[in-house]
Amino acid sequence: MTQITLKGNPVNTAGTLPENGSAASDFTLTKTDLSDVSLSDFKGSKLVLNIFPSIDTDICAMSVRKFNSEAASLDNTEILCVSLDLPFAHKRFCGAEGIENVHAVPDLRDRSFGDNYGVRMVDGPLKGLLSRAVVVIDEQGTVTYTQQVPEIGEEPDYEKALDAVKSI
Repeated sequence: MTQITLKGNPVNTAGTLPENGSAASDFTLTKTDLSDVSLSDFKGSKLVLNIFPSIDTDICAMSVRKFNSEAASLDNTEILCVSLDLPFAHKRFCGAEGIENVHAVPDLRDRSFGDNYGVRMVDGPLKGLLSRAVVVIDEQGTVTYTQQVPEIGEEPDYEKALDAVKSI
C-alpha cells in the first residue's frame, strides 16, 4: 500500500508500483475501437504507461496532451494512457484534441490493472479509480522507471519519464 494525497488529504492505493528491474505484469486493456490489447502486443517496443484517474480532469488531460506531443520524438516507443474511463470518453477527448500519437486504453473489461500495478485507490473520494503514475517498460518487458505522483492534483515528472525511455 502506498499513501498519496488528494488536496493534502491522505489516500491509499491497493499496493505499490512494480520495482525497477522486475517483469511487468501482463494486462488486458481496451482500445477506443473496443478491441483489447495486452502487454504482449507491445513486445519489442519500449512502453510508457501514463496512468491517471479520469480523462475528464484538467491534469489528466494535460498529461495525455504532453505525452502525445513527445511521442513522435521517441524511437520504438508506445505510450498507453490508462484510466477507468469508458473507451467512448477517451475517443471523444482524443478526437477533439487531435491526439494521435498515444494509445487511449481504459481498463474496461478485466479491471485487474489497478491492483496488479498497485495504483487502484482504496479509499478517499476517488476510491476505485487509478492514481496518477508513470511506468516505463523496456523492449523485453522489464520495468525500468516508475513514479507514483504523491499528490493527485500534480502532474507527473515528464522529463524524468522521457529520460528513462531515452536511456533504454
